[in-house]
Amino acid sequence: MTNEMMTLLHGEENPAENQGAIVPPIFQNTLFAFENWEAIDKAYEDPTNHCIYTRGKNPSCDIVEKKLAALAHGEKAKLFASGMAAISAALLHFAKPKGHVIAVQNIYGPARNFIDHYLVEKMEMTVTYVTGKDVADFESAIQEDTCLIYLESPSSVVFHLQDLEGVSKIAKRNQIKTIIDNTWATPIFQKDLDFGIDLEVHSCTKYIGGHSDVVAGVVIGSEKDIDQIFHHEHALLGGEMAPFESWLLLRSLRTLHLRLEKHQKNAWLVANFLENHSEVEKVYYPGLTSFEQRSLAEKQMTGFTGLMSFELKTNDIEKIKGFVNHLKIFQIGVSWGGFESLVYVPAISYLKEMTEESFEKTGLSLGNIRISVGLEDAADVIEDLEQALGSICL
Repeated sequence: MTNEMMTLLHGEENPAENQGAIVPPIFQNTLFAFENWEAIDKAYEDPTNHCIYTRGKNPSCDIVEKKLAALAHGEKAKLFASGMAAISAALLHFAKPKGHVIAVQNIYGPARNFIDHYLVEKMEMTVTYVTGKDVADFESAIQEDTCLIYLESPSSVVFHLQDLEGVSKIAKRNQIKTIIDNTWATPIFQKDLDFGIDLEVHSCTKYIGGHSDVVAGVVIGSEKDIDQIFHHEHALLGGEMAPFESWLLLRSLRTLHLRLEKHQKNAWLVANFLENHSEVEKVYYPGLTSFEQRSLAEKQMTGFTGLMSFELKTNDIEKIKGFVNHLKIFQIGVSWGGFESLVYVPAISYLKEMTEESFEKTGLSLGNIRISVGLEDAADVIEDLEQALGSICL
């Protein structure tokens, strides 16, 4: 059994401390009582390592945080009530008023909105968006006041990769902090911190949760950064994770390896099917041998998950709607990374969140379809796609 598997199954757990319970109990309480003045006074001297109030630290959250930190090769982790809460906290941690941010063009929509409408409008920061496919993009975008580089590799919808080691070296040389959204690859398939990235964020709602029943986020990094986030962005903004949701994540981590293996196998079969279909123009999936950044993928990733997109050969909105509506196994939904197969057309929300000019810069078209390949039998999933694609010709 690998060290990672041991961490997922048994790490940071001691049944002897809980009456022999093989599954740790849920500490569904808001506060923790102390024996005397001296005991609580000592706890307040080091609140990051003592349970005082669940808005700060709770044993149910603590176990999951330690597991995730170990998986990502980080010193410490902090759970949040959502992926967006984790992203916002990480961005605010490194942001500087009137500073400059470099961000990848195709990042998670709400993350881009936070940069554009909070950091830019409220903190008077400036931002430069780059495709990120070439490290030179980042170097040429650096300004005197650049304080942060925000990455997402693979990036949303188009799945462009960034050279994490290359970007990290440029950032450190210029004393710039780096954050990456690693939700797609998970800490199993990509170890961002090993490449020198400062903070790694995840929407645990996706693969880490995996059951479409918990909303959560996490920030992972050095003990210094996470402790500072604990005192400021976490404690003061109140984005704490609840004990029950933490317990659900603990349950999910026990099967993460197995689920990702199935997602990867199914996705590879689906991607190959789509790549050879007459109604499909292009498939965006780093797991394909034809993927344009395949060598970089093999360098910094050890596996590939189940989220991909593909471009239909038509931009006829009625035919695109017909394709989506003909799907039977794939359910229409905005999230991904759960047990179920989902389909979503990015243009639906993107055109509501950004201008047509900004939409064009993403490199997307109306016919770009995003699918999250679930844990169903791959043959059934492919059959569903085949019959729906057939509807385009009708």
